[in-house]
Amino acid sequence: MHYAQLLFPDFSLILIGYLLCRHTALNRPVWQSVEALVYFFLFPVLLFQSIVRTPLDLRATSSLMIAGLALGLTGIALAYLIPYLPGLRRRIGQRDHAASAQIGFRFNSFIGLALAERLVGAQGLQLIAVLIGVCVPLFNVAAVWPMARHGERGFVGEVVRNPLIIATASGLIANLVGFSIPAWLAPTVSRIGMASIALGLMVAGAGLQARTLTQGLPLGLSVLTIRHLLLPIAAWLLAQAFRLGAPETVVLLIFSALPASSSSYVLAARMGYNGPYVAGLVTLSTVLGVLSLPFALGVLGGVK
Repeated sequence: MHYAQLLFPDFSLILIGYLLCRHTALNRPVWQSVEALVYFFLFPVLLFQSIVRTPLDLRATSSLMIAGLALGLTGIALAYLIPYLPGLRRRIGQRDHAASAQIGFRFNSFIGLALAERLVGAQGLQLIAVLIGVCVPLFNVAAVWPMARHGERGFVGEVVRNPLIIATASGLIANLVGFSIPAWLAPTVSRIGMASIALGLMVAGAGLQARTLTQGLPLGLSVLTIRHLLLPIAAWLLAQAFRLGAPETVVLLIFSALPASSSSYVLAARMGYNGPYVAGLVTLSTVLGVLSLPFALGVLGGVK
């Protein structure tokens, strides 16, 4: 019951976004504009603010960053290895795997930021912002690379233009040089950050698609098993190996069990791949997040 109450606000916003998109005049074209606003402006402002809010001790967070990178590399390796597993080579198409491998390691930042702040407070928001900062570049390269091999778009341009990478990199630099947001500007920036989380969750709901879930079932089950079962277990093992403190462990476990990024299907479609199939996997991943987050935090992490 504790976790149902904890997750209800965030997943209820996802449901509201889904219902508004499907059953009102606020249809998909409207939400595409909202998604662009969140992705290119509101969310980058939140990331920048979260990182510069408190002076960052790289020595204190280095273990968390290394553990996060190790977790990310584990997810990428497992997702890339799927076609080579016994019995799956002939049942998985190369193009479908290239488009959906990202489901195994990309994560929904909006849900992660909301949960980290609710469970750990401002410290949790900063810690997960740091994880986003170090892992988003890696995950974007890993997501784009398989598709770029079969398409005409290069992955370097996709990565360097990513607004999340720009925001987190500039936030880290600003933090290290001692920059802080002026007091007169802080309330405005804070309101932008709060708006980004609520709208981001609703955008995730508006983008859900229940169709095509039965298509490519072995591949879908494989990437979702990585995302919602294997990565939480790996995160718990890494937390023990690096002897992370309680806040860092909670943030790493949240990070490991998040639903797949809602922008995964946008990337797949934009690069000429099967966007509806990836959107179906994102939909199912969002549903599975209701199970994997309590599993990671309650069963593995023992968070009460």
